[in-house]
Amino acid sequence: MKRLVLIALLAFAPVTVAVAPMPAVAVQPDEVLDDPVLETRARAISQKLRCPVCQGENIDDSNAAISRDLRLYVRERLVAGDSDNQVIDAVTARYGEFVLFEPRATGANWVLWLAGPVMGLVALAFAAGFLRRRQGGAGPAPLTDEEKARLDRLMQD
Repeated sequence: MKRLVLIALLAFAPVTVAVAPMPAVAVQPDEVLDDPVLETRARAISQKLRCPVCQGENIDDSNAAISRDLRLYVRERLVAGDSDNQVIDAVTARYGEFVLFEPRATGANWVLWLAGPVMGLVALAFAAGFLRRRQGGAGPAPLTDEEKARLDRLMQD
């Protein structure tokens, strides 16, 4: 019996494995810049840009061909002397705002930025109204004499 309990505990025990963060494998050695400062900036920018094919991965982690092209383009712009914002603007101008993991809070994107907080406030208002109505109710009506007599008969049986 002890073995069975031990097996059950081990089978359902949460398993955690400590894994050291590994560098992205998508970046090829021929893409890496010689200047470590520029390479660090390129990696930081690549973390902010979405792969147009994978959509859930940044271009630094994606193995898609377009991500490689974007990584090379980012590095070209950095070598040319562009600032981080200029590089992001150039990529956005070329591929659209879809490539940004955090869309800018301008133009039509304000709808996206404000939709969450507005919906949260609407939900809070509905919840407050529901709770107010629930607390303000008189509750169930008291039993009539006929109902009390019937209940007494049922309880005695």
